[in-house]
Amino acid sequence: MNQIASKGQLRMSLLRWILFIVPVIVLLGFMAGQVAGSGEENRWFSALEKPAAQPPGWLFGVAWSILYAMMGISFAMILHARGAPLRGLAIILFLVQFALNLFWSPLFFGMHQVSAAFWLLVTIFIAALATTMVFGRIRKAAAWLMVPYLAWLCFAGVLNKQIDWLNPNAETLVVPAARTQI
Repeated sequence: MNQIASKGQLRMSLLRWILFIVPVIVLLGFMAGQVAGSGEENRWFSALEKPAAQPPGWLFGVAWSILYAMMGISFAMILHARGAPLRGLAIILFLVQFALNLFWSPLFFGMHQVSAAFWLLVTIFIAALATTMVFGRIRKAAAWLMVPYLAWLCFAGVLNKQIDWLNPNAETLVVPAARTQI
């Protein structure tokens, strides 16, 4: 059997990658947010002054779910591109930017490091842009699936910086307990 796989077999192989990678990426993103206590229910975050452009809290969950799914499909396309030049570099770049992405919520929501979180977003954007550029050399569609993520990172960076400006004491802000125990 020295045949190349049929188009149907190749599509099924890509589908298997997608069905594995997308849930893993979405689950890891969800877990990072949960561990950090991200969102409107975070009392520290609720106490901060928010910029006018701050969307409602539910939108972040929806947006990140869609973005993580798109990133997962994009990554699956690269994993599926066996033998492609730059594939190894693309995989490493994706994993680096994704690991940095997962660390943002704990840094911002968990450790209350608003300024450091902004600079982490800048780093994530640079790594994600490099990832997208290398993805584009392998599969154009994989690169285009990363573009909304790049746009959202820019928006998140603007929000992060505005929160930093509006709350110069955010990193030392201590929110009193929800109830007192005597």
